[in-house]
Amino acid sequence: MRDLRLIAIVDDDQPFRDSMKRLMVSLGYSVEAFPSAENFLASPSLSETACLIADVNMPGMTGPELHRHLLDAGRAIPSILVTAYPDDRIRNGALRQGVLCFLYKPVDDQDLEECVRSALHEP
Repeated sequence: MRDLRLIAIVDDDQPFRDSMKRLMVSLGYSVEAFPSAENFLASPSLSETACLIADVNMPGMTGPELHRHLLDAGRAIPSILVTAYPDDRIRNGALRQGVLCFLYKPVDDQDLEECVRSALHEP
């Protein structure tokens, strides 16, 4: 059994958020899900988060903006961004800023698991 390091999922699409939460729980992780970056930033889970999975395109603060905000605040949480709208400019910019993985929806479960394992330094 994996230790229960917290995975935070931030996505305004509730079915996707719920699906990702079920997947991460099935893989043995502790998970909290949030409908917006602002909800995540205001939660007590922020300080416990070991890995962040966030949507690129959300109302309010986007996934790339959330990643930059965390870096600027001194919270370098390993981040995985997901999007249904491929854009090489956004992808390349996010990866240059240290986003660990940039995946396209529908997300391949195995690719996501590999990204999370990498974020948590698991074999």
